[in-house]
Amino acid sequence: MKETDYLSLLRQYWGYDQFRGIQKQVIESIGSGRDTLALMPTGGGKSITFQVPALAMKGVCIVFTPLISLMKDQVEALKRHGIKAAYINSHMEHEKMLTVMENSIFGAYKFLYISPERLSSELFLNKLRRMQVSFITVDEAHCICQWGYDFRPSYLQVANIRDIFPDCPVLALTATATPRAVDDIQQQLRFRERNVLQMSFERKNLAYIVRREDSIFEGMLHALQSIQGSCIIYTRSRRKCYELAGQLEELGYSATYYHAGLPSLKKNENQERWRRGEKRIMVATNAFGMGIDKPDVRLVLHADMPDSIEAYFQEAGRAGRDGERAFAILFTDGRERQVAVRRMTQQFPSIDYVRDVYELLGCFLGIAVGDGMLVTREFNIDKFCRTYGYFPTTLLGALDLLDKAGYIEFRSEDDASSRLHINVSRDELFRALFPSEERLVLTVLRRYGGIFVDYVYIDEDLLMRETALSADAIYQIFLRLSQLHLISFIPRKHLPCVTFRRRRIDKEKVTLPQSVYEERRSQYERRIEAMLQYADEGSSQCRSRMLLRYFGEETDSDCGICDVCRHRRETAVAADEKEALRQHILGQLREGPRSAYELDLAGFNPELLERVIDHMRASGEILLEGMLLKLAARS
Repeated sequence: MKETDYLSLLRQYWGYDQFRGIQKQVIESIGSGRDTLALMPTGGGKSITFQVPALAMKGVCIVFTPLISLMKDQVEALKRHGIKAAYINSHMEHEKMLTVMENSIFGAYKFLYISPERLSSELFLNKLRRMQVSFITVDEAHCICQWGYDFRPSYLQVANIRDIFPDCPVLALTATATPRAVDDIQQQLRFRERNVLQMSFERKNLAYIVRREDSIFEGMLHALQSIQGSCIIYTRSRRKCYELAGQLEELGYSATYYHAGLPSLKKNENQERWRRGEKRIMVATNAFGMGIDKPDVRLVLHADMPDSIEAYFQEAGRAGRDGERAFAILFTDGRERQVAVRRMTQQFPSIDYVRDVYELLGCFLGIAVGDGMLVTREFNIDKFCRTYGYFPTTLLGALDLLDKAGYIEFRSEDDASSRLHINVSRDELFRALFPSEERLVLTVLRRYGGIFVDYVYIDEDLLMRETALSADAIYQIFLRLSQLHLISFIPRKHLPCVTFRRRRIDKEKVTLPQSVYEERRSQYERRIEAMLQYADEGSSQCRSRMLLRYFGEETDSDCGICDVCRHRRETAVAADEKEALRQHILGQLREGPRSAYELDLAGFNPELLERVIDHMRASGEILLEGMLLKLAARS
């Protein structure tokens, strides 16, 4: 297809007159049928690279993405542009899932978003074989690296789709990949030839700063006072999210919070209030940010050091996506190495610890040895820890290892959709409604068939968008109607779940492959060490160059705006000013001795005088006799 045709699609659906960065090269590469890996930093416009060529090709583009919230957001965004798109996830009711798959077979959509787990469903695979697929997009492709910082075991199945569509090209997209990860992604996805298109990771408008503070909270307040505009504060602790947001609110700042443990309605409400500018500050864990379209973030603060350069780069990169000056500040208090060692122990507990967790997990969930194949149970982590005396952080490390070794699937948050059933007739229901409730109920009736017959799954996020009601308002309406027995309402569950992928075995037989334990631990150590080197306040290297070098990109010039570059420039300016003052003093003393008070300092900083005079005396240039300064004999 001609470049002009791609441009016309870009103008028609998105209103842009030209492509940015490497978008055009990526589009032409996948459009010509070549497997393509595109490395584009956060804010680089990755979505355009598969959405434009898919519109130009026959068939549906299959898009793999790891987050349900991300696929929902992208599908809704495409629909707003008048593009037909759908998604399938495990939280959809069976009938709706079948409808989407059948519609995909008949060409109703240009994009079908799915999670990698779908490839383990024989039903989905049978339907997939009947679809006309244009090409396959793998978003967040770094998740396929087994030793990577964000490995998802389900991503290893993605390459199996090539057995069904051997002629379909694959487009892999990521914002964070080291040279080794670049090679691994192409190998895991069975690229027919090496083909990497890389956009520079350099962000010329983003100032990276590391700041040592005895009180990190006071340091954040100083940053918030100094730099205006929208802000994200990242912290590792869920509790710290709402505590810190509360502290900021008490001081008069407009703040909200976000973490994976919040109910989806609350997450969406808080996110939207921040996105619309009703709240200036979002305090969040690393669960926040992916797919967020807010280009005017001026400030990203890290109250805790991330585990990797990849994670930091992606989170910091959410600042300044509009190209205007922005700041990414990492605060340190000197305890980073100590904390890193503790994290290592928590993420990679001993094999004996992991085996004990596996055994007690079976007992706790009521699964006997020899049973449990594909059985899923809700898992109350707090109760488990109280029962057996475990600490949650180390327990989660063990569960993660068991997941990656293939014994279990651990979902830290089961975000299953709410269910609703109307118990009375339509007329009886509407007689009981307040006027403010009618729009919500009408939307439910229009969207969900069969609701008078049986429970149906409902999407509160969709209802929020279509009714302009808040998450809490929707919940309160359903709660009131449920208390009147007019409807039966089952709110979405929000508990972790464990699925046994194989029959339970004796704990002595549990093993952790080298790729799951030793290699990943070794890579984790290297990532932590790289992060510690970056976070060294005393570093003499440009922060931007350090980040670029980590991702295999070399540059000949420093950024000029990070804390290291600014300190170097300020030091040079100060040295020039001191030298000018020194020469000025020497010139006056050549006319004869005089006291420090008699020196003419017009145009100079008086605070430099004492330091410059001390240096001149120490170097033997001048002497102090009584109260008078005079030139040394050799001067």
